Order: sequence, then structure tokens, then C-alpha cells
Amino acid sequence: MRSPLPLLLVSAVLALASAGRSAGADAAVAEPAAGGAAAIENSVVKIFATLRRPDLNKPWTKQPPDTVTGSGVIVDGKRILTNAHVVLYASQVEVQAHESGAKIAATVEAIGPGIDLAVLKLDDESLFDDHPAVKRSTRLPAIKDTVMAYGYPTGGTALSITKGIVSRIEFAGYGYSTGGLRIQVDAAINPGNSGGPAIAGEEMIGLAFSRLESAQNIGYIIPNEEIDIFLADVADGRYDGKPRLAVAVEKLENQALRDSLRVPKGTTGVVVTEPEAPGPDAVLRRWDVVTKIGSTPIDDQGRVAAEGMPRVSFHYEVQRVAADGTLPLSILRDGAEQEVKVPCPARPPLVLPELIGDYPEYFVFGPLVFTTATAEHAASTEGNARVVAMLAALGNPLATRRADRPAFPGERLVMICSPLFPHRLSRGYDSPVGRIVATVDKQPVKNLEHLVELLRDSTEDFVVFEFAGRAAPPLVFPRREAIAATEEILTDNGVRAQGSPGPLAVWNEKPPAAAP
Repeated sequence: MRSPLPLLLVSAVLALASAGRSAGADAAVAEPAAGGAAAIENSVVKIFATLRRPDLNKPWTKQPPDTVTGSGVIVDGKRILTNAHVVLYASQVEVQAHESGAKIAATVEAIGPGIDLAVLKLDDESLFDDHPAVKRSTRLPAIKDTVMAYGYPTGGTALSITKGIVSRIEFAGYGYSTGGLRIQVDAAINPGNSGGPAIAGEEMIGLAFSRLESAQNIGYIIPNEEIDIFLADVADGRYDGKPRLAVAVEKLENQALRDSLRVPKGTTGVVVTEPEAPGPDAVLRRWDVVTKIGSTPIDDQGRVAAEGMPRVSFHYEVQRVAADGTLPLSILRDGAEQEVKVPCPARPPLVLPELIGDYPEYFVFGPLVFTTATAEHAASTEGNARVVAMLAALGNPLATRRADRPAFPGERLVMICSPLFPHRLSRGYDSPVGRIVATVDKQPVKNLEHLVELLRDSTEDFVVFEFAGRAAPPLVFPRREAIAATEEILTDNGVRAQGSPGPLAVWNEKPPAAAP
């Protein structure tokens, strides 16, 4: 089964505090009355965005402009709520109200790619004078509740309304290593519906954001509970993200496993197989049994009981209980009960970081283009099983270190992201695209800025680049000639700057050693 994809990025390579839990036992909600429906329609808008996504292979530029449309809904505070993937990397955003011919310029005030939500502010707020905010429910819907999806999907220009029921509520992965509650509905949701409200009765229960590409009538809604968490997060103007317990666990169903860990009868939980931070300073250890998050027990399948809905992954309780970056847990260690507090940062450090709306950094040296390897670079290979298998077999860290934490502070992988620029210096070399730089002149490379520093301070006649993995032969260049040729190569290939601001600042701190 294929994973659900953001509606506007179905064919794209580059995808991208609790409030109001459900009382949950209500009967199916009636459809909106005529007056209520008109008010809801009046709160739905169409969004036009021109996107300039990163070009991972040419980080000095951007992909050609891509004009997309999506949906949005007016919420309290004279704001418009939509999906992040509708406006991520947008250079221009416009909003058109229901039954209006005018488009109003808007800016992205806050964006959370992980939870796929964004807030827009209008340049002209007079729209809100006769387009009030939608009323949002303070509880989750019940399974089988009637739901109406409002938006502007492909196939026409007028507002579209489709009808279905709530078929599932669960805690699932969204993207960018973020999870959250998710409502599954069978109302038709198509590209363009992204960011439109889902309505039960006369209240919004959430925001449409994706569908299961390989199935019919399986769409997904971001519930108000997740929206409330996001809005509280961005109240200070910055998106921090949701707390995460970054550990690997195993179910505690096997009796031999329970006996070996001396788990008493009637005690349930999950077994830690990979701690949140391996090493002597880790709070959790391998073979610890996590029995509770706060005061909430975890069952042997890693689920917790949530009021008004089926049992869900224990990760749901993390976002409800965590405070000030820590999470209280009850554990069994060597058969003894303990209470611990573990760190639960919103963005655990990864050796392959996520761009999350940023553009990749880069540096050009002679015919070579270096960049910081990111999760997006690794993800670009995931649709081709043969490429992934080949990278793993060759020991390329893009595959072998996909989810690793940095081995030391500041560690980032540096890769060659583009074919060698045409120049006599590159004659005879095969394309090194995708190789991870291990050393420069036998000095291990820590990150892109460190690589630039090594190149700047080198006094060797020849610069030798060696790469991680197997079947990745070294590249050797005459240092002075490579430095001298760089400006010519940049001009010939229409590259305006030798590097992005960070690496370029390191290069310009002092002249290259013995440069001509």
C-alpha cells in the first residue's frame, strides 16, 4: 500500500498544549442548515501560489516557477488557515473569496511543514468585514459522523462540496518526521482541496490535507486538536514543532521477552531497543520497559486509551504530556520500577537534516559543487528501489546513515550534488554525483563550512578528495589551477555566486593559502 501524499505534491519528488479532545459518543451529525451552509461557504477561499522550490542538483538556483491552487479557510484573528504544501517556497500568494472575482495579495505569516499547516495574512483585511471566521468544533467527531469537504479541487472553478463519513481516527505520520492525530474520511478529496475545511454539522472539524493515492475515497483531515497545537506554537511568530520521543521500541507481547525482562503479570508497556541518545548520558537504556507516559498506561502493543476514540499510538500522549522539552515516564529496569524524565525535542538532531522550507547551501571549487546532504536528497532516491539497494550495497551514507544522529556536535555530511562542470580539469573523471566527501587531503570533513576551511587553508599542490563507501574513487585537482578556474567556470555556467552565504563567508575570511 502506498503512503498518503500531499494533494499538490502527488507527482513531485520534493514533498513535502492539547485542546478539545472528543466526548466522542454523539450520534451522526446532521448536515448544515441552509443558513449555516451559506456562512461556511463564505469562509472558504481559493489560494493561488507561485512556488520556487529548491533544485537539489543545482543549489545555486531554484526550480522554474510552478503555479498551483489550493483552498483555505478564514479563522479567528483575521487569518487564513491552509496547508503548508500549498504555500511552501511561495514567492507570491493570492487569495480569492467565494463568489468574488478579485484576488487579494497575501503573505505567509507562519508555516509548519511537518504538520502541513500554514497561516496567511492578507495585505487588505477588508475581506474579513463580510467574511467571518468559520466556527470550529472543540471536540473530535465520532466514527460514522457525516462530514462535508469544502474546497476548490481540479475539475472546475466553483466551490466544491463533497459528502462522506468519518471512517477512522488514528495517530499517524504526517511528514518531515512529524506525527499527529489524523481523521480518515470517505468524502472525495482531490488535488486543490488541500487546505479546505471539513465540516460536521455547522462546525469545522479539521482541514483536508492528503489522500491515499492508490485507493478510492480515502482522504485525510488534520483535526482541530492538531490545528490548536500549531496555532499555539506559532503565536510568537515562530514554528518550533511538536515534542517527540525519538526512541525505537518493541511490543511486549512475547512471553519469553516478558520473562527475560522480569515484567510482572498485569504490567504492560513497550521495550526500548534504541535509546533516544545512545551513550552513557542517555536517560533510557536498551531493554528498559516503558510502562506509562505521565499517568497513562501503555499497552503491550504500544497504544494508549484516548477518551472518545479507539486506542492510538503512545506517541499521541507525548504531545499532550511533554512540558519544557521533557517527558515523564515510568519504566522497569532490571525488574525495578523507576520514574524518569527524558528529553523530547521537537527537532532531534540528524546527520541528514531536513530543509523544512529552507534552500540548500552550496560551495563551488573548480568544477566541483558541494552541498550539505539533507533528508530531501535521501528521499529523492526512495522511489527507486534499485538505486536505494545500490547505495546501501556501496556503503553510501545517504542510505546507511539515513536516520542517524550526528556522531559529534556539528557533524553534517557533505556531498557532490551536480555533475562536474565542463572544464579541462574534469577531463577523464566519471560523474561523482551523490558521493559523500570523507576527507580533503586526508583530513576528515566535519561539515560544509569545515570543507571550505580545509580548501581555503590548504598549501598542497594537489587537493585530494576521498569519499565514503566503496567504488567511489578519489578525485585529484591541482589546487592553484582549480582556484584560478573557479571564476571562469561560474561565469560560463551562469552561477552568480561561488557559494551560499555561510560557506562563502568562511572562504572570504582570509585569502586562500598561496593563491596566485
